[in-house]
Amino acid sequence: MSRTRGDRDGEQPTADGPAPRRRAHRNRRRRPVRRLIVGLLVLLLVVPAGAFAWADGKLRNTVDLGTSGQHDRDDRTGKGTNYLLVGSDSREGLTDQEKQQLHTGSADGRRTDSMILLHTGAAGTTMVSLPRDSWLTVPAYTSPMTGKRHAPTPHKLNASFAIGGPKMLVNTIEHNTGLTIDHYVEVGFAGFVNLVDAVGGVPICLDRDLKDEKSGADFTKGCHTLNGTAALAFVRQRHQEAQGDLGRTRNQQKFLSALAHRAAEPGTVLNPLAVYSALDAGLDTLLVDRNTGLLDLTAMFQAVRGVTGGHGTQLNVPVSGIGIPTVEGSTVRWDQARARRLFGELHDDRPVDVKGGTLK
Repeated sequence: MSRTRGDRDGEQPTADGPAPRRRAHRNRRRRPVRRLIVGLLVLLLVVPAGAFAWADGKLRNTVDLGTSGQHDRDDRTGKGTNYLLVGSDSREGLTDQEKQQLHTGSADGRRTDSMILLHTGAAGTTMVSLPRDSWLTVPAYTSPMTGKRHAPTPHKLNASFAIGGPKMLVNTIEHNTGLTIDHYVEVGFAGFVNLVDAVGGVPICLDRDLKDEKSGADFTKGCHTLNGTAALAFVRQRHQEAQGDLGRTRNQQKFLSALAHRAAEPGTVLNPLAVYSALDAGLDTLLVDRNTGLLDLTAMFQAVRGVTGGHGTQLNVPVSGIGIPTVEGSTVRWDQARARRLFGELHDDRPVDVKGGTLK
């Protein structure tokens, strides 16, 4: 017996004739909810409640973003959610021997070589690398060391981190982009190395030989599975990149993509020992702001995995020049018109349509 359209749609005829067809858009509206429920169920199955509470308690919520330099943080502007992912050169947790093996040097304090702005919203996900040598305006601040008040001044982006830590870095990015940073996530050398080792290494394919004495990178052309030490050397090297810091940001996004996919593989995510090992390795040296919890990190991870899997946009911030000399050394200049347009699109949660900064 042939099937009617109502049968195919899972609807039964009534005494008055064929049943009315269901409206497709109602089902589409339910899909995000269903995906969220499925995601939470998977998370609860993989990480039992006790382990989830343990992991959430291990988060180091020590970063106080306080009041933004542009507006009260509780009165944010813009739509969507903005994460700032920071890779610092913090040597906390490393022995002297490990520092030597990782080519970290012996500088005091901590600086940052990697800053990625991740935006999620109704218009999709966008990941924007912000070069550390970006020449931007650091907003007015009071030195925590001397108590002296400083007027707004041009400086390298990573200098704001050295001056006032995460809060000053966030204020500087907000000042120059018009965005509000909702979540801050920072990982140091030790946490990065341990996390990569905990997931069993990360596969990377290179189209050329790569050797950099300063970072310790020494790779031949082809595919490799990088352990934590090798991965750190890969994401830190820039002296073999034709575009210096911009080349490094491309490598960092490439590696972050590979790490996200490796961590989500069945052999990792369905293995309780691997899950606990990865959480234990990553959370010990992870610094987040006071409003960021494990569910926020999970959402961030899923967003990174999605955008690096092709469901979103990866960009370098549009630039007009590299290697521009200043009193602070060589710098990267943003293309102000295109950068303003990009951040305006993210602020309003519109699809990103800026050309020229796309990662190749």
